[in-house]
Amino acid sequence: MFAVRNEESALDVVQDSMMKLAEKYGDRPAEELPMLFQRIMQNTIRDYYRRSKVRSLWTTLLSALSPNDDEEYDPLETLEVESGSYTPSTPDGQLEQSQALVIIEKEIKLLPPRQREAFLMRYWEDMDVAETAAAMGCSEGSVKTHCSRATHTLAVALKAKGITL
Repeated sequence: MFAVRNEESALDVVQDSMMKLAEKYGDRPAEELPMLFQRIMQNTIRDYYRRSKVRSLWTTLLSALSPNDDEEYDPLETLEVESGSYTPSTPDGQLEQSQALVIIEKEIKLLPPRQREAFLMRYWEDMDVAETAAAMGCSEGSVKTHCSRATHTLAVALKAKGITL
C-alpha cells in the first residue's frame, strides 16, 4: 500500500476519496461503505502518484525555462503566454522563454487530436483519469494510452528542437 507523505496532499486524497464515495455510492448500504472507501482510497493514491510522476517528468523537461535554481518554480504554472504573470529578468531570458513556448505550443498542436485532448485535460487542466475519460467519451485505459503516447511524442520532439532535460 502506498502512503502520501505530504500532509496537504494526503488530506486532498482523503477529501477526493470521500467525495467519490458520496457521489457514486451514497445509495449503498452502510456496511458496504468501508470496503468501497478503502478501494477508492487506494485508487486515488495511485492516481496521485501517477500524476506526480508525469508532472515531475514535465517539470524536469521544462526546467530549462526556469530563470534560476528556485526549486519552488513550476513551469507548468507559468507557461501562460497571455497572462504575462511571469517574465524572466533578462532580455535573453525573455527571448529564450518565448521561443520555447512557441515550440511547445506548436508541438502540442501537432499531436493527434485525441492525444492532444487527453494530454491537455490531464496535465494542463489537472483533471483525473475518470474525469478525462468522461469528458472524452472513452475508457480510462484509452485516456492513459493517449496521454502516454502524447508525453513520449512531445518529449522526443522537444529534445529534437533543443529543449533537453
